[in-house]
Amino acid sequence: MLTKEEQERYNRQIILPEFGIEAQNKLKEASVLIIGVGGLGSVSSLYLVASGIGKIGLVDNDTVSISNLQRQVLYREDELGLSKVEQAKETLERLNSNVEIITYKTFLTSENAISIIKDYDIIIDGTDNFKARYLINDVCVGLNKPFVYASIGDYFGQVAVFNFDNNSSCYRDLFPNYDELHNRENKNKGVMGVLPSIAASLQVNEAIKIITSTGSPLINKLLTFDILNNQFTTLDLKPTQKAREESLDSFNRSSL
Repeated sequence: MLTKEEQERYNRQIILPEFGIEAQNKLKEASVLIIGVGGLGSVSSLYLVASGIGKIGLVDNDTVSISNLQRQVLYREDELGLSKVEQAKETLERLNSNVEIITYKTFLTSENAISIIKDYDIIIDGTDNFKARYLINDVCVGLNKPFVYASIGDYFGQVAVFNFDNNSSCYRDLFPNYDELHNRENKNKGVMGVLPSIAASLQVNEAIKIITSTGSPLINKLLTFDILNNQFTTLDLKPTQKAREESLDSFNRSSL
C-alpha cells in the first residue's frame, strides 16, 4: 500500500484517468531490469525510479567516458572513469529513496543471463548490439518475461514490446537472421544527443502500461521514428512459431 508521502509524491500520476491508486500500487509492487545503463538505460532508469517502480536492477560493466556525456544524462563530469552502475545507483537513490536499486557490475552473458533476468517482471533493453538483444530475447522467451526493446542510431529509433505472452511476437520475428546482422553491425555510428531520451521515454511508457494494464502497449507492433523529419510510423509484426521455437532452442542450450 502507498504511504501518505508516496500518494503525495505520485499525485500527478494517480489523478490520471485510467490510473489511480491501484495502478500506482502495481508500480510499487513491480520489478524492472535495465540491461545496459548507457544512452537508453540512463534515461529509462531515471523515469522508472521517478515513477515509483518498487525494484530496479541495473546491468552494466562499463565506466563513464567523456563521449557519453553528450547523451547519457544520468552522469556528470566528475564521474568520468567511474562505474556506470555504481554512479547510477547513487544518483537514483537521491532521486527516490523508496525504490530498491540492485546493481550487477557485469555485462550480460550466456552464463549469467538466466540467473539475473529470472528475478524481474519486465526487462528493458538498453544494449547497443545484436548479440545482446538475441540473448535477452531468448532468455525472456524461455522465462516468459516481457521484453521492451529499443534501438537507436543517427536520427532514427524503434521501440517494441516483445514476448508479452506466448502468442505475441519476439525479437526473432523482427530480425530472424543473426549472422546477416552481425556482419553489418557498426558500433561507431553517430547518435543525436536527444535521441536516446526519446526512445527510452517510450520504453518506460510501455513498461508502465504493461505493469498497470492501461492503454495499448506495442504488442505485435514496431514503432519507428525519424526525429530529423518528425516522422513516427507504427508497423505490424506477425508472430511466427519458427521464431519462438528458435528462441526456445537457444534458451534450452544456454540453460544446460
